[in-house]
Amino acid sequence: MLRETDCKGKVKIVKSQHYFQAIAPVAVLLVMTGCNRKAAPPAMPPQQVSVVTLRAQPVEIHTSLPGRTEAFEIAQVRPQVSGVIEQRLFTEGTDVKAGQQLYQIYAAPYQAAYDSAKGQLVRAQAAEMTARAKLARYGQLVRAHAVSQQDYDDALAAEKEAQGEILTAQGQVERAAVDLGYTKMNAPISGRIGRSILTVGALATANQSNNVAIVTRLDPIYVDVNLPATELLRFRRELAQGRLQREGDNAASISLQLEDGTTYEHAGRMEFSEVNVDESTATVVVRAIMPNPDKMLLPGMYVHAQLTEGTDPQALLVPQEAVSRNSHGDPQVWVVDQDNKVNLRQIQTSQAIGTDWLVTGGLRSGERVVTVGVQKIHPGATVTPVEAQPAGKAG
Repeated sequence: MLRETDCKGKVKIVKSQHYFQAIAPVAVLLVMTGCNRKAAPPAMPPQQVSVVTLRAQPVEIHTSLPGRTEAFEIAQVRPQVSGVIEQRLFTEGTDVKAGQQLYQIYAAPYQAAYDSAKGQLVRAQAAEMTARAKLARYGQLVRAHAVSQQDYDDALAAEKEAQGEILTAQGQVERAAVDLGYTKMNAPISGRIGRSILTVGALATANQSNNVAIVTRLDPIYVDVNLPATELLRFRRELAQGRLQREGDNAASISLQLEDGTTYEHAGRMEFSEVNVDESTATVVVRAIMPNPDKMLLPGMYVHAQLTEGTDPQALLVPQEAVSRNSHGDPQVWVVDQDNKVNLRQIQTSQAIGTDWLVTGGLRSGERVVTVGVQKIHPGATVTPVEAQPAGKAG
């Protein structure tokens, strides 16, 4: 581009060939840019998600609680008389029957005391016979005024005294017999006996504080669990409201999970619940009785007890994979409304039943809950819900 001044002094702009050569590439670039401009991309289709439609159904409600096993009966064997142990008549760790002899204490001193007491009884009986005969003779003589009334009264008193001596002697015989019987230490109950504390030749002392053996009845066996007072109140409230229905004996049944994770094969029943709440733990002791024919359960074992509370006829179950937690730990789910829009909703759950959560609030029967695809949705988004296939029917 050149500037020229004419004869009149006006400036003229002359476009040279170099000017057109300079702007030509720019023009071509602008034309190409306009040709390559594309239209706005089309809207994305709604995200496909898997949903389950909640349906009210009857569900058996269980409560799982930790507990300890307790012996049904337990007896500590202690000597009732003193003496040296002559024999031990049982095998440690075996079952014994009630009344079965376990130990023999040296019995000679007690046999002698028994024989002496019997002799005293015979002497007392003989003295009573003499006194009775004398009283009979004096009865005839006093009527004939052959003896004084005082002599008769003395004979009557002597006969009564002789009867008292017989009773005293009989008591001594019975006491001696009891002591002689105590030299045979018998099992007070039927059950399994543990180790023997005393051996043959050891001295046993009457009424000693330490036992010589323990007999435990293992079948059946108790299971004591601590039920929180709040759970007891909830259980009774739901029964009163009709939400839970108890059906015969099944409502009081209890099953056990052992400490190694296995399930105990026999079911038991609830025996009773304590009438007072433990102030330190705010729990109520619930005692169950369990059959134990194989003696697998031993006193003091730690177990998990499942108490069958009853049946909820209108229970709602939501799959566990559909439930997430917010920053406060509260459960929440994605719910699809009638317009196929999703919203995040907080719910209330009580316990796990299989692979589901039991819902106690926040959801209604007939609502749809997202189970798969929650990572790609946001509140208010439109989705394409697809009903999830039940387990075992997916092909």
